[in-house]
Amino acid sequence: MASSNYDGILLGMGNPLLDISAVVDEEFLTKYDVKLNNAILAEEKHLPMYDEMSSKFNVEYIAGGATQNSIKVAQWMLQIPGATSYMGSIGKDKYGEAMKKDATAAGVNVHYYEDESAPTGTCGVCVVGGERSLIANLSAANCYKVDHLKKPENWALVEKAKFYYIAGFFLTVSPESIQLVSEHAAANNKVFTMNLSAPFICEFFKDVQEKFLPYMDFVFGNETEARTFSKVHGWETEDVEQIAIKISQLPKATGTYKRTTVITQGADPVVVAEDGKVKKYPVIPLSKEKLVDTNGAGDAFVGGFMSQLVKGKSIEECVKAGCYASNVVIQRSGCTYPEKPDFN
Repeated sequence: MASSNYDGILLGMGNPLLDISAVVDEEFLTKYDVKLNNAILAEEKHLPMYDEMSSKFNVEYIAGGATQNSIKVAQWMLQIPGATSYMGSIGKDKYGEAMKKDATAAGVNVHYYEDESAPTGTCGVCVVGGERSLIANLSAANCYKVDHLKKPENWALVEKAKFYYIAGFFLTVSPESIQLVSEHAAANNKVFTMNLSAPFICEFFKDVQEKFLPYMDFVFGNETEARTFSKVHGWETEDVEQIAIKISQLPKATGTYKRTTVITQGADPVVVAEDGKVKKYPVIPLSKEKLVDTNGAGDAFVGGFMSQLVKGKSIEECVKAGCYASNVVIQRSGCTYPEKPDFN
């Protein structure tokens, strides 16, 4: 396929956040009531955390946010400028400028809504023993308006795309935007994908998540999120393979595509459910001393997966690319990668 056919083929929408990442200690986690391997929204008690991290630990600032990470990784894997687009809301400040510069340099066509009243969102990434915990202070990311999406130059990105990816986190911000995109995808036989993203989304945003499930052609998630989803839906099973099958068999809005569920399990095999059957794919083994941090591992997996999905590759190829991308990212700090991928 000529590179012009890939122009804007993949569109992401989500919460652009600047990651404030540091290796912290157990004491710090306890002080702010933070559990490893979790992702939460910041409450009042967490707000002093960001400054304390900057003053106490060796902090790195990395442009992040789940969907933006995935789109950047897909762009990196594709190596075709402008193959991906992204929308979300940032503030008019230096963090917002840094974000724009970073995403544009990565080759992503970003159309941010710039909010006048709130600072660019940040995400505290606390790393202990390679495991990460995320505490997101959405700020401007929470201000995305469906009116921005409806502007002709932005809606043009929706019309141009053939694949869509939205992390579950965006359900808390702009369900109206998700509705427009998911309905457009369904009406035009395009591929709409989402992520379970975090246990709290499955628990506290169950209704809005359920509303969009029929539109999801691919559902991504990890084992913790899958088990939470099962519990919330009263399925009474902790078996990830069973849960993946059940999610894939929930009703669909259109009959164009069957739903595929893709659940990552850290170092354990990736579980893929479609057609009532499960396939498992091993991940690339990595020794503990090579693990830097797991921040962005799941996002990178989705980015790698989507980079091959848009090329019409098999599920097996998509999973391989996902495993490759997450393997690269967990050996680096944050969701970052070398200049060129070494994937064939």
